[in-house]
Amino acid sequence: MPRPDARSSGTLKGVSARYFYDTEFIERSDSGHHWLDLVSIGIVAEDGEREYYAVSTEFAPEYAVPWVRHNVLDKLPSPSDPAWRSRERIRADVLKFLTATGKPELWAWYAAYDHVVLCQLFGVMTDLPRALPRFTRDLRQLWEEAGSPPLPSPPPDAHDALADARHNLARWRILAPLRGVGSR
Repeated sequence: MPRPDARSSGTLKGVSARYFYDTEFIERSDSGHHWLDLVSIGIVAEDGEREYYAVSTEFAPEYAVPWVRHNVLDKLPSPSDPAWRSRERIRADVLKFLTATGKPELWAWYAAYDHVVLCQLFGVMTDLPRALPRFTRDLRQLWEEAGSPPLPSPPPDAHDALADARHNLARWRILAPLRGVGSR
């Protein structure tokens, strides 16, 4: 039986599970310094059964631009919801969730910002635990490489981090069989 390779939808060597995630954040600039302030994170395992969702109790809503206020902050659960957690708790939860079955592979849509937000949960880039990958694979890039096939429409609750993570898994299920198709 042939062994799956990096272009198949099978598991890559050494990877125990794929995770699809999304973050919502506030971009902040202060005294020439730019950073991303985590609002929420949603993660879905490839099997679609395991999910994680949290809202940070530590973001600064006063820095949100009107678009973020309307499309993200206004849709968050009530602050009394147990999804609201400290960054310390989110950091511990995310590490435990992503490493529960071994070495994770991470995927996101326009992954660069999401990966930075994920890393910032742990501090500076070098503080990222060794058990986590140093990069997130980009579904948007994979979509282009596969010839830009039709994908599911965004969910009605788009910009909710968990809804967007679920949407990323739906995108993956279409794109995975096409890996390598259309690439040069």
